[in-house]
Amino acid sequence: MELLAQERDRLLRSTTRVVGVVCALVSVVGVATSLAVPVAQLVLGLGCIAVMVGALLAFGANGSTWWTATTVVAGLGAVTILTTAVAADDRGVIASALVPLAGGGLASLLMAQRGHRVGLGLAAGAGVVSLGLMSWASGAVLSAPVSGVLLGWVLVAVVAVWISRSIPRVARRIYSIGTAHRAERQASETEAQRRQGARLLHDTVLATLTLLAHSGVGVSEHAMREQAAEDARLLRHLRLGATPQPQQSGDYSLTRTEESPLGQTLESVKQRFGRMGLEVAWHGTGQVLLPKHVLDAFLLALGECLENVRRHAGVPEAHVTIVHDEATVRAMVTDSGVGFELDTVSAERLGFKESVVNRLREVGGDARLFSAPGAGTTVVLEAPR
Repeated sequence: MELLAQERDRLLRSTTRVVGVVCALVSVVGVATSLAVPVAQLVLGLGCIAVMVGALLAFGANGSTWWTATTVVAGLGAVTILTTAVAADDRGVIASALVPLAGGGLASLLMAQRGHRVGLGLAAGAGVVSLGLMSWASGAVLSAPVSGVLLGWVLVAVVAVWISRSIPRVARRIYSIGTAHRAERQASETEAQRRQGARLLHDTVLATLTLLAHSGVGVSEHAMREQAAEDARLLRHLRLGATPQPQQSGDYSLTRTEESPLGQTLESVKQRFGRMGLEVAWHGTGQVLLPKHVLDAFLLALGECLENVRRHAGVPEAHVTIVHDEATVRAMVTDSGVGFELDTVSAERLGFKESVVNRLREVGGDARLFSAPGAGTTVVLEAPR
């Protein structure tokens, strides 16, 4: 609150300085262009206005009551000298030219007198004296110069009261927002600490129970490797579109026997690519039994070939022909797409060499590729039975 009050007072002093200096300079222009004031009195009056401007600049820096008194004396002295230096017929013109000085320059002192009773009294006295001087110079109490000065003082007084009441209210609102923010932050920190403590307790209890269950030895490396292999196999089957079939609680199996029917798995591959917009037409063998590791490599290679057709061939259909004998299963993936020259494609972009051939060769199989521009592409996959 104290910092906000200091910033408020600094802003009000700066506003007083700007308004007072601008209004004084406007009156200087008006008096100088009227050509009604003798030179000697004009110089003396302008000197008083210069002192007033200097006092306003100094008041904007520290807000001392002495600078308020100096501004009031200099301003009223300028009004008195300039209005008494001319004839009665020209006093109305000079009074009109001095309205900005008396109704704006002197009235601006009201805005920065919060908490300064002496300064407030000097400013109020200056307003009364300036109204009296304008009434005498214009020859009437309800003249235009008097009305202008009175309007200036009323407006400045309203602005001063509004600012004095609004800023404390804004300060209280800012303080309440800051309090709410601090409370919310403390609540968040407390919740985070509580969660961290609960997580630490959970991990500690789980680790203790694990040690008790394994007699302080922990899980063996062999068991961890077997579990990782089972997890990898599960992820491969899920990627091929298979659905787990629960046999009992906590135990899921993707295949019923050690050797899986190839036809059932090919149908899942066909459905998966059908959902992605590639129609796959199957030809040849309906059911072929393969060992698990061979089936995995064969289906992954087949899926990679169909994915290449979907992305690069530019056609919505692919044909897969399955043939087999006692020793080998072969799949020919054919499309009628754009094709390409094998010699013009770099090894880095020909992705099937790494992703397809290597998988099949790990289980004793192989893959070959045939393509020509405009004639489509054919991939022959071979896997041992």
